[in-house]
Amino acid sequence: QVHLVESGGGLVHPGGSLRLSCAASGLTWDYYARGWFRQAPGKEREGVSSLSTSDGSTYYADSVKGRFTISRDNANDTVYLQMNNLKPEDTGIYYCAHERLPTGIFVGSRWNLPSVYTYWGRGIQVTVSS
Repeated sequence: QVHLVESGGGLVHPGGSLRLSCAASGLTWDYYARGWFRQAPGKEREGVSSLSTSDGSTYYADSVKGRFTISRDNANDTVYLQMNNLKPEDTGIYYCAHERLPTGIFVGSRWNLPSVYTYWGRGIQVTVSS
């Protein structure tokens, strides 16, 4: 059973920073894609960032490039999303998502499709407001 647990959300002023964490348990695969999605009220869930351990690629939505950084800690199987220079439009519920990648399979341009990911965390609120 795979469990993903998000932490690090909260309320921050515009221009501030937060670091989200996604800790995983129950995983037995070497290669995977793990990413962050967000959903604002009345809007569809959108891909924010993802990484793939099969080829070391990282992916970002255009709206967060240069402000957000995704990284991972292999020792504790945690993926982080460092969010700097936050804007009110970054407000939403942030979800961690995970998908196993069989050998030779890459997530590529599909990284931001929710349908690619099988496992999801419960989500964590991020609010950017003055």
